[in-house]
Amino acid sequence: MGEFLEFDNVSRHYGDIRAVDGVSLAVRKGEFFSLLGPSGCGKTTLLRMLAGFETPDAGRVFLDGKDITAQPANERKVNTIFQSYALFPHLSVWDNIAFGPRIAKRPRKEIAEDVEKMLKLIQLSDQAWKKPDQLSGGQKQRVAIARALINKPQVLLLDEPLAALDLKLRQRMLIELDLIHDQVGITFLYVTHDQGEAMSLSDRIAVMDHGKIEQIGTPAEIYEAPRSSFVAAFIGDTNFFEGEVDEIIEGEYSRLEIEGFPPVVCFNDKQLVDGVPVFISIRPEKFRIWREKPDLDWKHTVVKGTVEDVIYLGHSTKYWVRVQDYRIAVHRQHHRFLLDEKPIRWHDDVWLSWHADDGFMLERYREADEQLMETPPEKVGEAQGRT
Repeated sequence: MGEFLEFDNVSRHYGDIRAVDGVSLAVRKGEFFSLLGPSGCGKTTLLRMLAGFETPDAGRVFLDGKDITAQPANERKVNTIFQSYALFPHLSVWDNIAFGPRIAKRPRKEIAEDVEKMLKLIQLSDQAWKKPDQLSGGQKQRVAIARALINKPQVLLLDEPLAALDLKLRQRMLIELDLIHDQVGITFLYVTHDQGEAMSLSDRIAVMDHGKIEQIGTPAEIYEAPRSSFVAAFIGDTNFFEGEVDEIIEGEYSRLEIEGFPPVVCFNDKQLVDGVPVFISIRPEKFRIWREKPDLDWKHTVVKGTVEDVIYLGHSTKYWVRVQDYRIAVHRQHHRFLLDEKPIRWHDDVWLSWHADDGFMLERYREADEQLMETPPEKVGEAQGRT
């Protein structure tokens, strides 16, 4: 096996439910890798099969070149962090961290040295003799991490570890998790439904849906070049437009027909041919909004619309612009903002433009893709689709 951690065509079914359905996935040594997707997509089941809490119905799991599919959980060099912390309430922070090495009957001096290292790593040396109920949620989570790391696992599994924390604590713990990973250098496999967590922490992400992997890539690849309508909708805000490939231009670009729009030019990275029905995904920040019609080259599409809503956010302004049957979300960054500049307001007529390289064509090949146009925005990103 060429990779450090590998799932080879793994499946796990519960009756008619295919929790994990033929997943193949490779994770590199020392990587911070996230499994991202909605509830019920199979990400936690995949994690549990690696931990040894579940057995695959088919396929194999490899760790550091060794087939561990049938290996008992207590013999695997992995440790799991749960959102519930699972600390022993009657033990101090020091004793909670020391619990694993004591069970393993490691020498006392070695245990003491390693516990002190862990306390220093999580910056809780001054809290060593407190009980868990005397700690904040973030401190408890750090103790749980230290208790797992002291066992020197090859992989640390994190199952929604920040879900129980409030927003500010989550944001702080994201930074701390990243720092801890950099310092210890082991492989982290992180499960979350929160795209912000995955995007900010991960070296790579696997986006999952209905037991399958939709796409694997870096955060930038997942966001900027989604391979399916689901990925485009689940990661960040996007606008979807329904169209059809009309003709190929200069090999790399296509002219598309979208009802009520002028001809739309889009980069055709998927080499879709004439007549194929597609979605076009365009992120809100890719649009430019104008008071007057701009004079741009053939790689830009320009459409006229009417502002339906405006939200000033300080660093940017968010607009919703009606163009035919579409309610388009537009983000305008305030690189320079002049107080004496006439602002764009509700009901103003405006022009929107975007570059052909900023739209992504997504072939409509599944029933789920057809349903995206009718899905409530809060389910797939508040900026997508028709209204």
